[in-house]
Amino acid sequence: MTPLGHRRLILTRHAKSSWDDPLMSDHDRPLNARGIAAARELGDFLASRGLEPEEVLCSTAQRTRETWDRVAGAVLETRPEVRYLDALYHAAPDVMLAHLRHATQPTVMMIGHNPGIAEFAARLPARPVFDPDFRKFPTCATLIIDFQIDDWSEVKPGFGSMLDFFTPSNRGA
Repeated sequence: MTPLGHRRLILTRHAKSSWDDPLMSDHDRPLNARGIAAARELGDFLASRGLEPEEVLCSTAQRTRETWDRVAGAVLETRPEVRYLDALYHAAPDVMLAHLRHATQPTVMMIGHNPGIAEFAARLPARPVFDPDFRKFPTCATLIIDFQIDDWSEVKPGFGSMLDFFTPSNRGA
């Protein structure tokens, strides 16, 4: 739980997906074995820090849904409201921000795609993030960022405080 006047965003790029079937649509690509392992690792990371989302905003792509399913299997003691949104599929930062502003719970997880999610992540903190992986925001990368606001409608770029930044240990993901 986050205190009153405080909102937390867990911003995640989907885990590594499979390119095994060249005829499969991009939207329908599932996670590969490395992606499954990375998403489970992310779930363990979040659980070990008590970072449970109360609401999830997730792209409708197969790989984002599977990322959430693997994270949820490790992290959840309670079930958050999960909203699968077509608009988050390859969304630009402004679209992500607009959807975040309609979130209702104090701790929100948003799962999306590059390049939009990396651009969105870069806009949110008040101070630069000094991590070599942050700019490229590799698959399953996750920024945890806090905002001193009472409602998500008040969220603005450049006002967040970075709590943590996760990337899978199996680099190259």
